Amino acid sequence: MKFTHFFIARPIFAIVLSLLMLLAGAIAFLKLPLSEYPAVTPPTVQVSASYPGANPQVIADTVAAPLEQVINGVDGMLYMNTQMAIDGRMVISIAFEQGTEPDMAQIQVQNRVSRALPRLPEEVQRIGVVTEKTSPDMLMVVHLVSPQKRYDSLYLSNFAIRQVRDELARLPGVGDVLVWGAGEYAMRVWLDPAKIANRGLTASDIVTALREQNVQVAAGSVGQQPEASAAFQMTVNTLGRLTSEEQFGEIVVKIGADGEVTRLRDVARVTLGADAYTLRSLLNGEAAPALQIIQSPGANAIDVSNAIRGKMDELQRNFPQDIEYRIAYDPTVFVRASLQSVAMTLLEALVLVVLVVVLFLQTWRASIIPLVAVPVSLVGTFALMHLFGFSLNTLSLFGLVLSIGIVVDDAIVVVENVERHISQGKSPGEAAKKAMDEVTGPILSITSVLTAVFIPSAFLAGLQGEFYRQFALTIAISTILSAINSLTLSPALAAILLRPHHDTAKADWLTRLIGTVTGGFFHRFNRFFDSASNRYVSAVRRAVRGSVIVMVLYAGFVGLTWLGFHQVPNGFVPAQDKYYLVGIAQLPSGASLDRTEAVVKQMSDIALAEPGVESVVVFPGLSVNGPVNVPNSALMFAMLKPFDEREDPSLSANAIAGKLMHKFSQIPDGFIGIFPPPPVPGLGATGGFKLQIEDRAELGFEAMTKVQSEIMSKAMQTPELANMLASFQTNAPQLQVDIDRVKAKSMGVSLTDIFETLQINLGSLYVNDFNRFGRTWRVMAQADAPFRMQQEDIGLLKVRNAKGEMIPLSAFVTIMRKSGPDRIIHYNGFPSVDISGGPAPGFSSGQATDAIEKIVRETLPEGMVFEWTDLVYQEKQTGNSALSIFALAVLLAFLILAAQYNSWSLPFAVLLIAPMSLLSAIVGVWVSGGDNNIFTQIGFVVLVGPGRPKTLF
Repeated sequence: MKFTHFFIARPIFAIVLSLLMLLAGAIAFLKLPLSEYPAVTPPTVQVSASYPGANPQVIADTVAAPLEQVINGVDGMLYMNTQMAIDGRMVISIAFEQGTEPDMAQIQVQNRVSRALPRLPEEVQRIGVVTEKTSPDMLMVVHLVSPQKRYDSLYLSNFAIRQVRDELARLPGVGDVLVWGAGEYAMRVWLDPAKIANRGLTASDIVTALREQNVQVAAGSVGQQPEASAAFQMTVNTLGRLTSEEQFGEIVVKIGADGEVTRLRDVARVTLGADAYTLRSLLNGEAAPALQIIQSPGANAIDVSNAIRGKMDELQRNFPQDIEYRIAYDPTVFVRASLQSVAMTLLEALVLVVLVVVLFLQTWRASIIPLVAVPVSLVGTFALMHLFGFSLNTLSLFGLVLSIGIVVDDAIVVVENVERHISQGKSPGEAAKKAMDEVTGPILSITSVLTAVFIPSAFLAGLQGEFYRQFALTIAISTILSAINSLTLSPALAAILLRPHHDTAKADWLTRLIGTVTGGFFHRFNRFFDSASNRYVSAVRRAVRGSVIVMVLYAGFVGLTWLGFHQVPNGFVPAQDKYYLVGIAQLPSGASLDRTEAVVKQMSDIALAEPGVESVVVFPGLSVNGPVNVPNSALMFAMLKPFDEREDPSLSANAIAGKLMHKFSQIPDGFIGIFPPPPVPGLGATGGFKLQIEDRAELGFEAMTKVQSEIMSKAMQTPELANMLASFQTNAPQLQVDIDRVKAKSMGVSLTDIFETLQINLGSLYVNDFNRFGRTWRVMAQADAPFRMQQEDIGLLKVRNAKGEMIPLSAFVTIMRKSGPDRIIHYNGFPSVDISGGPAPGFSSGQATDAIEKIVRETLPEGMVFEWTDLVYQEKQTGNSALSIFALAVLLAFLILAAQYNSWSLPFAVLLIAPMSLLSAIVGVWVSGGDNNIFTQIGFVVLVGPGRPKTLF
């Protein structure tokens, strides 16, 4: 018995097989994660350290360099970006190849970091070097607000740390929760250098007293075994680690010769403050600490967003009065809208398929067979998608939309052939067997060719491969399931449902009703269709007789196709309206955080007054290029209203960005810009390109600044480029303290005491820890604000010499004003500057990257090189591999057809239609003003695939 005959004879077996496919797919559908795109962001590991009081160059030399030397070259590393800022923080971000296991990458980096720890400054080791896997993209941001202003930012920030962060971090799919806004609680010991010196003390004496008297004591117990005669055993308690400001104030710093006791409160002000004052968070212009949610790899973004909202609603019930939460930044809103749009397209395609099938088959019995095939094949696809680790994203759903036509085609082929044999007088069962004997080969041919076209796309490397893979394999899977369905369920249903054509008198009531209602329409349609078919056949006959002319025209069309591909500009991932815009504020070097906040509040007011803008989230102090804090920088997210409230073209994201850019230009302080979000979440802070200029010959900051200025000057005059930004600045005001070491030693002053005095008073020092609210916090010592405001305050600081005399630093130090960088970047271990920008209106991303690359190559001196990073790095890494995969797909299709039909010439008739399909597509792209981006290329692959089956019959 032939394979298909078995299912015709046992239709229940075929139905059960299809039901199992449906059941497996339905279960898998509930488990598939939802996302905008496949997991295309490279796995990232972040190494962070802190050296309070150190300038960026000191951090680069003493912290970053030892770590970079051991980390560079770790298995699977793509690139490494290091940032050092004036807040004393250093962050190294290591991006890994696609497919790298994040946990294994973290372990490998951690092992290398441990080798460098002994070479780091003691202070850095005490604070700790943290290695963690992370995501460069925020899933969402939750803000805490106090509408009646009962609570300040510090309280709200630490309420989030104590009461909210851990609750959210335990939710499935949440990788990490970061709190931004006002810092963690710390016991701040604000020193009064004048009072300290008057009592013959130094800052180091205060720190020593803190470390001596704020220490956890394990005092043991009395009456322990093996003393058998003891009647009781009692634990011994003593006050060791302190908990309150009052207890710290009672610390004994010195006892004079006359018995006078100097306590900490006599020479310092002790308050419960923040461990850092370098970053703030604003929502609609008001202070609102933020919880940044990082998604775990492979998690369902929409489920995580829903879980966070549900948990916040639950926690809100127990919040103190006047503490509420807000969620403004939530990119999953765009993901939901995108998936709903694709799902609606899927539904529309199904409706159109139903109408077309009914229109051409014209009986409900014949129509129901291909219509049943659609859900069986599509839903069954979900099971294999889950098995392969796919997600429900815009690309995989798009693949399912295109699969509908393929799925219906196979079933219609079966039905039409069964109907043809029934019309010749055969019974439905015999007709089904005869038809399957004829169409099994073509169905397998179609499946083989389509699979050969799509599966090679799965072997592309890099980001482009991730985009292609899920789309192509989704179509391939549904095609294979469609073939199985067409060889099992469709013939079985045809044998059951179809009726002999001469048996019209025995037709059921539904068939008679449909015939009565639609008979006239179908009659006119059939007459028109037959007429059109006859005219088409006549045209084909004339074309065959004039084959030479046809081939000349064909060659011309091929030439037009080649010309079209060279006329349409290249791109990679197109920008989209994603419900938000990214604003950047870069004030002049040396600008304070208060000044930056004042500017971004103006930006917030302007944005909120713009129609189409719903809310504004701002982070004053956050660097626009990385997770470090710089006081003269800020990042803004302008959240837009839903699409149904922005249907007017003047309210599109690009239109709003243009209007905001014009209004922001009237703010005089520094550079202020507004940009689209990155096309691929996690690859860059904004849309467009980013490259790094590396100094590999130690030419210095001045040479790098000069090159940066030349590139920016040329870029500003290039029509293809817009929104150019270079954030590296070397004119940040600095003070150079030169110590006359001979003079200091001759006065009996230890250089160590001098360095400690500077660090403790001006830079702050992490002393040790204290406990409060059930948690451990830091104790920080630093000079009070009035004693570190002016250049002259440095000379007033005093140290004690070997004779016990208090000597001001002005006796042996010289202080000079100078300028230097407020942030230093290393890329792959080399000093670098970053330059970012985007295409000007009317130009593609490919044209913009070509233009800036030409400028950079013409400008760079010997000893400097450039490297792309973020999204463009992924594009360049892929190169022209898509062309090779495209050629491979065509070649495989040719070989499979040659093998199946035992002919070298027949496959040409099938495949020569490909250039015509591509010509029509490239003309459409050109007319619409589009570019040859990754989605366009996916469409080209689709044209090579489903267009071929029509030529196989």
